[in-house]
Amino acid sequence: MKCKIKNDKMQNEVKNVIDILKAKKEFAEYVKRYNIKDDKIRLKVEHIERVSQNAKKLATKLELDKEDIKLAELIGLLHDIGRFEQIKRYHTFNDKKSINHGEFGVHILFNKNDGIIRSFVEDKQYDDIIKKAIINHNKGAKDISEDLTTRELLHTKIVRDSDKIDILNILTFEKKETAWEKADLSDDIISEEIYKEFMENGSIDYGKIKSSVDLLIGHFAYVFDLNFLDSLKFIKEKNYFEKIYNRFKFNDKKTEQRYESIYKRVNEHIEKVLGE
Repeated sequence: MKCKIKNDKMQNEVKNVIDILKAKKEFAEYVKRYNIKDDKIRLKVEHIERVSQNAKKLATKLELDKEDIKLAELIGLLHDIGRFEQIKRYHTFNDKKSINHGEFGVHILFNKNDGIIRSFVEDKQYDDIIKKAIINHNKGAKDISEDLTTRELLHTKIVRDSDKIDILNILTFEKKETAWEKADLSDDIISEEIYKEFMENGSIDYGKIKSSVDLLIGHFAYVFDLNFLDSLKFIKEKNYFEKIYNRFKFNDKKTEQRYESIYKRVNEHIEKVLGE
């Protein structure tokens, strides 16, 4: 899991061309197009701001140069920009039922006719890194593009971890109806396929999800898809999995037993990786 990679350029070649404060102002202007009173919009604005800061902190811990720290922060700011139109048009976070928000975010930023990337960063040298990090941030680990450069892969890993850290944070307190689009999950059943796949591989096929609790199990699977030890240490320190686990009880006895087994599997993995 330890994946400390230096970027591909020498620090003395770096030129300060990312104005992160300007990018944040542009982002604030962009989201004014949407209804901030909508819980899903409000949630995404807050999430993006935290992911951006998570990415900055993680890049700093990895001892990257100042420009790559800014770049990580910028990618965090832009990673979910496709969500706003997704929510406006479909009122869901479910890509399967609507659009792939990573791909759509890249379209919004880089469309030849009306892309808005230059509002956030003037220099084109970062375009490929930003594109590839955003388009891969919501893919399964096995589906990440294989043609990424070392630097592109590094920033993809940073935003993926930063995103997952805050999603887990959100799931500890956010209204269930907003997070899972269902206020009560107690009658849900963990499907056989999802349970088996999680217990055997530590992952799930999102195409096989049949219920909100199956999606919940997908969030527990995040623990197996983190790239940096610092990410796992932070999640353990905040007790995110314990807090999420304690929010749910299920009426189906088998589902309740499976839920407990999944939680134990998560804790065993954390202890094993951290050597505790």
